[in-house]
Amino acid sequence: MKYCPNCGAQSPDDAPFCSNCGAPLQNGPQQNAGGYQNGTWNNNTNQGNAGYNQNMGYNPNQNAGYNQNNWNGAPNQNNMGYNYPNPGITPRSIPVCVILSIVTCGIYGIYWLIKLNDEINILANDPGATSGGIVFLLSIVTCGIYLFYWLYKMGEKCDRIKGTSSSSGILYLILGIVGFSIISYCLMQDTINKAV
Repeated sequence: MKYCPNCGAQSPDDAPFCSNCGAPLQNGPQQNAGGYQNGTWNNNTNQGNAGYNQNMGYNPNQNAGYNQNNWNGAPNQNNMGYNYPNPGITPRSIPVCVILSIVTCGIYGIYWLIKLNDEINILANDPGATSGGIVFLLSIVTCGIYLFYWLYKMGEKCDRIKGTSSSSGILYLILGIVGFSIISYCLMQDTINKAV
């Protein structure tokens, strides 16, 4: 007997078309494609019903990336390897950030510093690190000295995010000492953009 792939009705082995709906049938006998049997889905086996479970929803074990609550943000076997370690982080245009820092006389630069700090901490998996607001306050209290230490530590974290063992911390520190901290900010933002 043949089973129609469209409606599941039975037809003789030599029938070229389904006697119920008229859909073309494959030559030769075949198994129940898709688990359709006597007008209903066969719910006793996942192999026979092409991954459908009893309520005709997706089987969580064969759902090619969907779990029972749609997408799961955590890395697991149900989401095809997608991992979302950076919630709320969006890439920024580096030239726009530089222009806004200049146009606003450094006010946007303060905001940028705070966001860079917090986002790099998230990407480096260091949520307990000093927040961006505290970094800004310590830089003011220490007359900018803390900023040099911060640049060095951010370089180390950027290397960790990139998975390299280069000396970005030393580079950022030297740029800060000679008065080009904004270049360090640009390099940090580039690391964030590539990571997200």
